Amino acid sequence: MKYGKIPGVDKPVSRIFLGTCTKRFMGGGDCSDLLNAALSLGINAIDTARVYRGAERSIGRWLRSSDAREKVVILSKCAHPDLFGRKRVNERAIRADLKKSLSLLGTQYIDIYIAHRDDTSVPVGQIVEIFNAILSEGKIRAFGGSNWSHERIEQANEYAYSHNLVPFAVSSPYYSLAEQYGDPWGKNGLGITGSQNAPARAWYAESGLPVVAYSSLARGVLSGRIKSSDYSSAGKIFDRVTMRGYVSKENFERLRRCEELAKAKGVSVAQTALAYVLCSGMNTFAAVSGSGAGRLKENALAADLTLTAAECSWLESGDR
Repeated sequence: MKYGKIPGVDKPVSRIFLGTCTKRFMGGGDCSDLLNAALSLGINAIDTARVYRGAERSIGRWLRSSDAREKVVILSKCAHPDLFGRKRVNERAIRADLKKSLSLLGTQYIDIYIAHRDDTSVPVGQIVEIFNAILSEGKIRAFGGSNWSHERIEQANEYAYSHNLVPFAVSSPYYSLAEQYGDPWGKNGLGITGSQNAPARAWYAESGLPVVAYSSLARGVLSGRIKSSDYSSAGKIFDRVTMRGYVSKENFERLRRCEELAKAKGVSVAQTALAYVLCSGMNTFAAVSGSGAGRLKENALAADLTLTAAECSWLESGDR
């Protein structure tokens, strides 16, 4: 396993985050086997959120029954819109979410705490001030934004620097080999894949700001669950969210190239797709779930797979 550094977090952070937006975690049941397996493979970073239903409860149960708290890096998210789509990027909502998350996780602090969505009507400096106040209380170690534009993050950090405050330490957009053609959830999801997002990727590459890429296997489209030749069967395999966001003929052509390169390298499709994310030229980490120890091991090994810039470009466009 390879590790990176996220400012404010005093532990090495595995390049693979264990994603918990899955039926099993969200059901709130015992997921100790998956969490133990991940940690044994060197995956010490866990991606969760207040809106992932029972996921924080599952993680908290494991933390209380083990000695793993100081070995793992927990990323959780706050300020997601409510069920009616109303935005919640304000101090009251952020603190309410944090209080609940800390209680369910059974911990005194969260390593990385990020706003799940942005609200551009709120001055960015106000959000920076809120997170800095929580940081000063010792309840979080670092903060950032998920589904935030790089322009807003840049503005936030300029505000922080000019006011002697701590800046955003991380961003978590959608990023994978598959382009996100539609907003899967209809709630302002933001991705940085595709030619139209080249300026965002260039900014991240230049700034070095850590990127925790969510849905790094496009909700299973690039996991090996389906072959590129089975496009017509996608609706029988994937849910409506995946169909709306990631199932397209263009993405299945990327999947075909991924299959071809994986075969040439003697690795799996999923490993190749994850390596694409990690070899992007940005300071990337890949959030990906796993259904069992075998899949977790496969994901972990992807961190050691290197793709050249030419191979990444070919996967994207087919140009050699």
